[in-house]
Amino acid sequence: MIVTGAGGQLGRALLEEFPGARGLTRAEWDVELPPPPGLEADLVLHAAAWTDVDGAEDDPQGAAAVNVGGVQHAAELGAPLVVWSSDYVFDGRKHAPYVESDAPCPLGAYGRTKLHGEAAAGEQAWVIRSSWLYGWTSKNFVRTMLRLGADREEVAVVDDQRGSPTYVGHLAEATRQVLELPYGLYHVAAAGDCTWADFAEAIFEEAGLPTRVRRITTAEFAARAPRPAYSVLRSEKGAPELPHWREGVTECVARLRA
Repeated sequence: MIVTGAGGQLGRALLEEFPGARGLTRAEWDVELPPPPGLEADLVLHAAAWTDVDGAEDDPQGAAAVNVGGVQHAAELGAPLVVWSSDYVFDGRKHAPYVESDAPCPLGAYGRTKLHGEAAAGEQAWVIRSSWLYGWTSKNFVRTMLRLGADREEVAVVDDQRGSPTYVGHLAEATRQVLELPYGLYHVAAAGDCTWADFAEAIFEEAGLPTRVRRITTAEFAARAPRPAYSVLRSEKGAPELPHWREGVTECVARLRA
């Protein structure tokens, strides 16, 4: 078993959940390139990905090289494949939870590359869409809020985008259950939903920080890439149900403090 992207937050969580797997960092296999000679696997957990949503708008070809080309290269190993995709394949206009049969309509370059990556996985694959991932390593919203909250009395956070923040530890555990299901597309995200501002307040509360959250609009934040206003994911296909997003925040902050 191989885990690509082993240096990232999801890759690290997968290696804890699948301790017998061989983890490959970007230095060991840059998935923009074909697999290294002689590399073999009976299962590929393909966690390597371009995750910079705004950066994808500036360099769509670079994002596609990782999120589409990388999946194609992982599939070249000829082993069953697990690929993680994103809630950003949707445009957010539904205003009700998205299920697997809903038609994707990405708003930006990042979402387009993730959608094309799903197709590149082939038929011998599990595609797991999740949302707003965070963990105890790498760059993510929880770690950013804790860093800002340690230095500031107030942080401005978007309050008109709604999703389900998903802890990579819970997602890695659920991946083991997905492997018991037929190949296909599955939505696996935390229970409950919130805005980024709600998420930030929960992080500060868990960390015991007095930092205030100033709720702003997407327009005020002025990010380069468009994002769906509503991207809650739920499964109609019997995918594993994850704990509530607040439980994930509690576990993640506790681990960071330890």
